[in-house]
Amino acid sequence: RLQIFSAAFMGYSHGTNDAQKTMGIIALAMFTATKTGAFNNLPDWLGFLRLTGGESGKFSIPEWVIAVCALTMFAGTAVGGWRIIRTMGHKMVKLMPVHGFAAETSASLVISVATWHGIPLSTTHVISASIMGVGATKRLSAVKWGVVNRIIWAWIFTLPVTAILGFWLLKLLRFFGLS
Repeated sequence: RLQIFSAAFMGYSHGTNDAQKTMGIIALAMFTATKTGAFNNLPDWLGFLRLTGGESGKFSIPEWVIAVCALTMFAGTAVGGWRIIRTMGHKMVKLMPVHGFAAETSASLVISVATWHGIPLSTTHVISASIMGVGATKRLSAVKWGVVNRIIWAWIFTLPVTAILGFWLLKLLRFFGLS
């Protein structure tokens, strides 16, 4: 029964950390486009895309951006979350409810502390490490290290591969005069 609360805490802490990153990227793009004049010729009905400092001069993220990010995270978790749960909770380590409770609670606490201090982190890395730790308490062989190895290699290759893709996509856009 406690896993219901730990799962809710995990969902909350996940949203408080990951949604902030998405909101920041969207707000930065809107603010930059506004300041550089990219939005100057927008029709009036698209005026909500312009992001200024407001009356007080303070930068704030519009409510609709917060709502869109929350709904997007919800939809992504609802549609694809089961695959991640299956991999983490069955393929990497066979978890029982008590193990899930321990992993979710410890990961949620780490994520919440990081969020409180304004530290962005990978919630996937945190919950994965927590699940590995829970599995290792049974015995080290309870963790399927082959699955862990594939996950770690995916993490290692993510940054350089996306950097290379971004580089070549920008080159392609410039080639076609779109940038």
